[in-house]
Amino acid sequence: MPPPPVSPLVKMSDEEVKGSADQDREEINVSVENRKKKRKLKLREEAKKAGKRGVCYISRVPPHMDPVKLRQILSQFGEIQRIYLVPENPAAQMNSKRADAYRGQGFSEGWVEFTKKSIAKRVAKMLNGQQIGGRKRSAFYYDLWNIKYLSKFKWDDLTEETAHNNAVREQKLTLELSAAKKERDFFLTQVDKARALSAIEERLKKKQKVVEKSVESSGIPEKADGPRKFIRHFHQKAAVAAGGAGERQTRLSKDTLAAVFGGPS
Repeated sequence: MPPPPVSPLVKMSDEEVKGSADQDREEINVSVENRKKKRKLKLREEAKKAGKRGVCYISRVPPHMDPVKLRQILSQFGEIQRIYLVPENPAAQMNSKRADAYRGQGFSEGWVEFTKKSIAKRVAKMLNGQQIGGRKRSAFYYDLWNIKYLSKFKWDDLTEETAHNNAVREQKLTLELSAAKKERDFFLTQVDKARALSAIEERLKKKQKVVEKSVESSGIPEKADGPRKFIRHFHQKAAVAAGGAGERQTRLSKDTLAAVFGGPS
């Protein structure tokens, strides 16, 4: 069979190439603008929905209750959007562990966001002060609800508050770490000083031992009041008698003095 015919290459002019490139750029710009518009519309819709939502505050979370169980219980009364529970203080967990009463991860307080304000208000009025109930075998069957509706409160306020608390906590941690570093540096400097002083004392003791040995070898008796003192002996020359042959006296004649000071000869 004969080979298929090869299609001839289509040559494009520079103007056609530029035109196609400009067209591609325009299409890309249009797609980017459409994406931005869609994002803005989504944000507006979410803002409208957020304005209709209501938040309830739970001042006490019973033991063994987690976000999953809380959602299962409260979802019976209305649609829930978000739940946030504050973990228990680590110090309280350590105390419970020491007392052999640790029951796993606990939560101190929490917030529940409902899709509608009316549902949040109704749930808070209906459940506040009432028994949680459920199965009798559950750990929080006899616990009471401590729930309150927060008017004019949005979920963004909660996120801002948590971010502020985290920033304050980090700042406190940095201050504590800096104080601990200062204490450590001060302690290390004091340790170095103590080592230097102990080394000096050891040197002085060694020198004192050497002096005592030299005194013992010289035979000088030690005083009863205190330790022996080392006395050094220097070799001295014998004194020359006055007027002896070895004495040199330099005398100047009267004529020499008169010539120097200009006196009478």
